[in-house]
Amino acid sequence: MDFGTALGLLAGLGIIAVGVVRGHGDLYWFFNLNSIMIVFGGTISATIVNYPLRNVLGIFKILKNAFIYESHSYTIEIDALVEKAEKARKSGIMSLEADLDKIDNKFLRSGIELAINERDAGRLRTFLNLELNNIERRHNIGQEIFLYMGAYAPAFGMLGTVMGLIVMMNKFSGGNGGAVDSIDFDVAAKFAELLGGMGLALITTFYGVLFSNLVFLPIGGKLKRKSEDELMLKTIIVEGIISIHAKEHPILIREKLMTFVPTNMRKKRE
Repeated sequence: MDFGTALGLLAGLGIIAVGVVRGHGDLYWFFNLNSIMIVFGGTISATIVNYPLRNVLGIFKILKNAFIYESHSYTIEIDALVEKAEKARKSGIMSLEADLDKIDNKFLRSGIELAINERDAGRLRTFLNLELNNIERRHNIGQEIFLYMGAYAPAFGMLGTVMGLIVMMNKFSGGNGGAVDSIDFDVAAKFAELLGGMGLALITTFYGVLFSNLVFLPIGGKLKRKSEDELMLKTIIVEGIISIHAKEHPILIREKLMTFVPTNMRKKRE
């Protein structure tokens, strides 16, 4: 469980709730089912128009990744690659075939298997980079869905507000779109009703901004960060496999792969 995602969402909602209670005193007044339906339903509908239905239906599977903690230890993978390089240098790359079932990382396992069966280094790099690019493309689709939803939500919030103001003004003018011929009601009460209706209409914008800046955009950003970490790890694996295939010395392989590791992690390891 990635507690940072859940903690951030709960903290944001809590701060907004406290602000509402301190400023207005009635938290329930801010709950409007029609506003939520317009913002959330409109955002999902626009996303379905923008993306294939199969991508939108998989949104909950993508969302799950934002709440799951994944530890990408670069140094552990580098140690595993150096170990494989030492064995391949002593006994040949074919000797790594016996270790395939023991490798938990699917990308590393398929990469080594490909290196065993492919003699040409150029083609091996091409195949590995194609796999890496396909993974990145799949990740980008998941990120883009939430980033686009973050752009749609405020627009539908404004749309709901405009709808509310139109309905309110129509009622205020007498319901026929023209001027009121005779005023036979309390003007102060009517303006109070008008201001209350304006406040209710603006709640839709409130929900649009809330969903966009607290849910959709932050989750899209979290998925982007997680994708970058995973792709960095896979890039290290690709370079390690290419080096093993080229029969480079294990010490040189370690030095080359450690350049991908952040400086603070290298100092900690040393």
